[in-house]
Amino acid sequence: MLTEGLVVVHECFGEKEQRLRRLVIKGPIAKTAKPGQFVAVQVQDNSISSFDPLLRRPISLAQISPDQDEITLLYRIQGRGTEILASARCGETLSIMGPLGQGFSVPKEGELWLVAGGIGIFPLYALAQDALARGLTVRLFWGGEHQRFLESAGFLQWKTLGIPLHLSTLDGSFGQKGLVTEQVEERLSQLYGQSKQNQPIAGGTISIATCGPKKMMQAVTELCRTSGVPVEVSLEERMGCAVGACLGCVCTLRDEAGTLIHKKVCQDGPVFRGEEVVWDVSC
Repeated sequence: MLTEGLVVVHECFGEKEQRLRRLVIKGPIAKTAKPGQFVAVQVQDNSISSFDPLLRRPISLAQISPDQDEITLLYRIQGRGTEILASARCGETLSIMGPLGQGFSVPKEGELWLVAGGIGIFPLYALAQDALARGLTVRLFWGGEHQRFLESAGFLQWKTLGIPLHLSTLDGSFGQKGLVTEQVEERLSQLYGQSKQNQPIAGGTISIATCGPKKMMQAVTELCRTSGVPVEVSLEERMGCAVGACLGCVCTLRDEAGTLIHKKVCQDGPVFRGEEVVWDVSC
């Protein structure tokens, strides 16, 4: 769906040095959007040309508020497109396509573990809210470079949800020192020990949703495979059209018969079952 959205909030998110922004847009997308989906925002440098840059910028949905007709986008300024987007002011309208793609599925019972690396945390907040509203138990594992980043990227916001938080930093300044996958592995070992099988716990079984660096998601998928835990991963690829026409974001998967197949991250994803992703080839 192509629509216009009204900018109602656009502000620095966390420390200025982290270059993170919070953008709240009012529009009809909020009525149908699901956690894990994204929007493609038109960004234009009007001082040069109304068609420059030509391609839209895909941004995941960090929060969905259908009652207020609002969606929240969290993004990092890291290129010309997001530099231009950062200049959008409250009261302006933006051309938006969405909601796009296939989002996360929410289990009917048990615990939902969210595993995030860096700004991969952003699309998981909407999922956490949805799961909690359905009465599920939610647990977050989140790793980042240092304390300043985690605090800038929404630590306090997550803390208000009242869920267990397992934090990791590379420098040890906040939470456990090391990789976030180490905490996931430790927790799985505590629950299942030598059996390494997804056996029922209080309230059901465990399922995992993860977003972040490719190597991290690959490691999480392997941990889930050996433990029999279902996992969904949110892939990130460069997109041209964001609607499946340009084939610029094709990734390689393996179907149930073991045959290699190709799908589009923008249309068939960005969320896929972890076990079907072929991690050792370029998407």
